[in-house]
Amino acid sequence: MKPDKDKSLREHVRHLLRGGSAHIDLQSALDNFPLALINLKIGNLPYTPWHVLEHMRIAQWDILEFTRNEKHVSPEFPEGYWPSPASEASKRSWEKTVKSFFSDLIQLEVLVMSPATDLFAAIPHGDGQTILREALLVADHNAYHLGALMTMKKMKS
Repeated sequence: MKPDKDKSLREHVRHLLRGGSAHIDLQSALDNFPLALINLKIGNLPYTPWHVLEHMRIAQWDILEFTRNEKHVSPEFPEGYWPSPASEASKRSWEKTVKSFFSDLIQLEVLVMSPATDLFAAIPHGDGQTILREALLVADHNAYHLGALMTMKKMKS
């Protein structure tokens, strides 16, 4: 791939990971999420906003670790990707989840933006996955669940 096209692809993927354009901006959405709602089960949903955010964090962390660590063991699916249904978050644990979420997201962005990363090469310990595919999976998964979070917020506004 020509260097200018390679750089452009990396920038497009980073933009998608952060949210923006047609997607909700992750930073703004999470910075402005009302703490009074984080432990509420809204409507008939079996989870709270914190459960959703923690699920996003766990899934993103798992994908990041899979891409860079051949010895990584993923959590059991689906139980290991969600906090206990009865668990609640304090303000501090919500903030810790947000901080960890963004820390892992930045690490994924660094991986994507590095010219040393072949976005199209199969991950050696995978079964056909590429860094590009995993980054797009994170962006898609985050957008889906962030949409749910924003709907939950709107239902309680």
